Amino acid sequence: MAADLPLLSLRGVSAYYGRVRSLDGVDLTLQRGESLAVLGANGAGKTTLLRAISGLMARRAGEIRFDGQEIGRAPSHHIVRLGIGQVAEGRHLFPTLSVEENLEMGALVPCTTGRAGEVGAARELAYSLFPRLAERRAQLATTLSGGEQQMLAIARALMARPKLLLLDEPTVGLAPKVIEQLFQALHRLKEIGLTVMLAEQNVPLALGLAERALVLRLGRVVLSGRTEALQGSDEIRKIYLGSSE
Repeated sequence: MAADLPLLSLRGVSAYYGRVRSLDGVDLTLQRGESLAVLGANGAGKTTLLRAISGLMARRAGEIRFDGQEIGRAPSHHIVRLGIGQVAEGRHLFPTLSVEENLEMGALVPCTTGRAGEVGAARELAYSLFPRLAERRAQLATTLSGGEQQMLAIARALMARPKLLLLDEPTVGLAPKVIEQLFQALHRLKEIGLTVMLAEQNVPLALGLAERALVLRLGRVVLSGRTEALQGSDEIRKIYLGSSE
């Protein structure tokens, strides 16, 4: 596709849990190689937005275009093959498989789409980002610490060689030292040109990573722009204070 077209664009996107509309008419664009922080209090719609993009929301409306293709009605397995990877909150690893076996599961997409030759480079990237995983490659996922499991969840998503990586609250429940290591890895991914959308409650770290940010409240975008312009906004201060009022 033309390099000047957005990698991802949403127009009037809404999403529903049953009859409840939890995302309401969201518009956004994301350029290739750009990082976008999605901010908001608990229940603001951050997870729903990511799930709508990745096809995990069964009921969604509006237009979602990725790499020039309309994906608003596409199933999740088709969307991941197009190049969108998601690291869900809660990690969702294969607990009885080893670190290496979890990475192999993540490589299913390139192995089944004629790109098996990319798997070696993906594994090398994963282990260079997270050397601790290389040390524990034969260890079962369920025996890893919480921080190591989050590293593995990100590494597994990278094995699919995504064009866009969605991360949902990757720092929840982690120690400050581990959070620092995770964000060092995310900055490295940014340096190599991976497009990233990060839903995160750690506002300073999210704004330090992303060029742009948007703030959700009750499923609607109430603020968006360059991160340096949003630092002192009232909406950002409300998130710091944990308020959705």
